[in-house]
Amino acid sequence: MITLTPDDVRARFGPLFSMKYLAMVDQNAGLAEIREHCRARGTIEWDAANRIRAGGAIRSCHVEGTTMTMLARLGLSPAKFGAAGREIGGQALEGVEVDGDEVVTTWSGIAGAGVGVAACLTQAPGVIRAEYPSEDDLRIGGARVCRVRIVSPLYEKVTIGIDDTDTREEGATWVLALKCAEACTIPGVEYLDMRLVQLNPAVPKKTTNCVGSALNFAVRPGRVDALLEYVRDFIESEAVSKDTGIAVYRGIAFAEESSYARRVKTELLTLEEAEAEAARMGVRFIDSNRRKGRIGALGAVLWGNKGVEAAGLYGETF
Repeated sequence: MITLTPDDVRARFGPLFSMKYLAMVDQNAGLAEIREHCRARGTIEWDAANRIRAGGAIRSCHVEGTTMTMLARLGLSPAKFGAAGREIGGQALEGVEVDGDEVVTTWSGIAGAGVGVAACLTQAPGVIRAEYPSEDDLRIGGARVCRVRIVSPLYEKVTIGIDDTDTREEGATWVLALKCAEACTIPGVEYLDMRLVQLNPAVPKKTTNCVGSALNFAVRPGRVDALLEYVRDFIESEAVSKDTGIAVYRGIAFAEESSYARRVKTELLTLEEAEAEAARMGVRFIDSNRRKGRIGALGAVLWGNKGVEAAGLYGETF
């Protein structure tokens, strides 16, 4: 086994193109979410296509711009790996394992895809070290096969839904939510992204558009409480409404789909319904108000990782 740090990899192969690597784990669900950011869209798209074709540990994958998000099962899984073909991927994620407070992912690549896993991804910010089975795996390019284990810090995923921070006279929930996320400097907390979630525009008690906000964070062990305290204090100190709701879910995926996700976009719901469904889905509220903002905050959590359809009316496609 040959172990190299990202600096070692960079010194050996020169600086390449991976800009970020981060792995989150939900051990209760047996899942990992891996985010990879590259300087070029073409490489991300080709890697995504081949990883899906190879199978292995990967369950799903989607690309937004130059960022790839992979959902993977924990454990080692055989992959259909080799020269790219109709049923074979030229690059594969073969395993995801947790070792203490680290995540170990196992990769294979052939030819240019071998350069990608052995020399490019291994020097990304967020990688602790790369472990190569042999010196042959460091001979990149041509038609060679390269294998590597990438070790990174263990994170968990936290989704926070926020609604009703504004009034008809002032404020905007999405602005406050985004300011909160971008101002977060807590060690061990990585802000990932935010989504605007269109709620039911027919609700009579609303400001104008009836839109909640969802914030996604990657959080190191022992740092979740600090994040939640920060978000609650920031939002409640800056909100101009007394109805503000803040909902939190810790995990990558829900155990089941909730009909509330559809209903919050199409029906008039009560606070009691929101609190009951939150308890059933493992979502908790951290706001101090216990008022109607919880209805939209729960909706924002449920839609916070569903993609662009979160921004539309129910049933709209883009």
